[in-house]
Amino acid sequence: MPSATPSPAWDGRRPATGTEAGATALLGWLTDPDAPRLCLVTGAPGSGKTALLGWLATYARAGRPRRRAARVLVPLAGQSALGATWTIADRLGVVARAPGDLVHALATSEARPAGRTVLLLTDLHDAAEPAALTELIAELAGVGRIRLVVEARSGTHAPDALRTDRRVTVVDLDGDADPADGPAHERGRPQPDLSDPVAVCTADPLLVTTAYVTGSAAAGLPGTLDGPEPPSRPGENAAEDHGGLRAAWMRAGQSLCREQTPADRASVLLAALGDGADPRLRPALAELAAASPWRLRWARHRGDLTPPWPGPVTVLGAAGGPLEGTLLVGDRTGTVRLLHEADASPAGRLAHTVPGRITALAPAPDGTVLLLDDRGRLHTVRGAAPRAPYLDRLTEAVSTTLARHPGTALAAIAGSVVVGDRLGSVHAFGLTGLHQAASHSGRVTAVSAVDSETPFVCSGGTDGTVRMWTPGRDPRPEPLTERASPVVSLHATQTPHGPLVAVAWADGLVALHRPEGGRTLSFRPGPPVRAVAVTGSGSLLIGTDESLVCLAPRS
Repeated sequence: MPSATPSPAWDGRRPATGTEAGATALLGWLTDPDAPRLCLVTGAPGSGKTALLGWLATYARAGRPRRRAARVLVPLAGQSALGATWTIADRLGVVARAPGDLVHALATSEARPAGRTVLLLTDLHDAAEPAALTELIAELAGVGRIRLVVEARSGTHAPDALRTDRRVTVVDLDGDADPADGPAHERGRPQPDLSDPVAVCTADPLLVTTAYVTGSAAAGLPGTLDGPEPPSRPGENAAEDHGGLRAAWMRAGQSLCREQTPADRASVLLAALGDGADPRLRPALAELAAASPWRLRWARHRGDLTPPWPGPVTVLGAAGGPLEGTLLVGDRTGTVRLLHEADASPAGRLAHTVPGRITALAPAPDGTVLLLDDRGRLHTVRGAAPRAPYLDRLTEAVSTTLARHPGTALAAIAGSVVVGDRLGSVHAFGLTGLHQAASHSGRVTAVSAVDSETPFVCSGGTDGTVRMWTPGRDPRPEPLTERASPVVSLHATQTPHGPLVAVAWADGLVALHRPEGGRTLSFRPGPPVRAVAVTGSGSLLIGTDESLVCLAPRS
């Protein structure tokens, strides 16, 4: 990967020789709350630009114990706009499939680290797509959450383009050459065989991304600045799509560009392959992925035909009782499709008349399905089996409560309905009464209930914590897990090997936890994760806007 490594003589405490004035100017800009959000560092080749940004990334003033704003260094040498988008998004804890998504995610994300993050971008002049990156930088400069320092060589297009914005601070280092400024060039490096799955999984992922992006431009395929193009079908742009590898890479790109082993990268890429891909790719990727902790059971993507893709996923449920072996998949229109768990083939639709969007669903053991709409109100869809009158009375009581106090999350087990609210509390409505716990700081985003020997509730919130609670007892003081990203989905179930808890966070990470002890497994599909679920056999389901993937942990 490109780097911004200063000369060996540089000790990190002082700016490189010849850049002291520039360092003073940068610190002045950094500490001035009224300064523009964008600072451009320019200069001739060898003037110390890259080393100056490397120094700023690690510099901290002596005697300042308070927490400083994060500084994130991202080299742009050899990068495409899409590759840089994925790198920046990953470093800042958001998920973005395209440059426009990155700007939107940073402007609207609920995760707010202390202070404004300072994004340090080196070697803009050496990028594979400097014009597109310059456009992205200008958009990012309008996001109040971050400040940017951008290095670009004098006399190139980028500095002139960025200077057209009146709200730019310029630090010009033109002067004598300094060997500390050594931008990394990728263009002369050997390009991997883009049709070879092993080659792309073992090569520099940013180099692979640039090759796929620039190759698509040369071939006249749709661009990637507004989002990855739809995957090709067999015979459609076959050569340019490299047998389906390129479409899969574009689908899962942010995950693939992370630091990881080739086996883990192969596992992600295998899960992203569409059904029109070259049949030789799957066995090759599966062999390389054998050392990863996951085995792919099946995956369905936008454009798949056999069986068809079930549509965008907003909510997921793995049913038991009369619906054992059935998955419930809700989309943004409110439709809930039924799928066979074995292969995601269609099994019908849920007969319901809920207006608007469904934000949560909860299959009950008797075959009834409870739904929560986008106003926080409860709806009941009866199953085929007769229902005990006391269960009807319970759901009617919960429905009446939520009409006055809307819910934000929903779960159900035998004789109990669990609801989360916007204030961080979890409410367990049962046949023996109501139990409540103030579990989170901020909105509860997901709840799940497990009917085991000792029933328990799991909940996740915008505070990034996942907590376990047995109604009627005090909540556990320590969270099951905690991260600096909001929880977007959560599901727990009992399996033959003990309870499992699946959690998805807003930064794209999915984790499978074993509350009774054991290794936690994680997976990043690439796009934003909308919903997760665990089946009774212990498989993990991950739903996104264009994919539904089923993974099984390797024993």
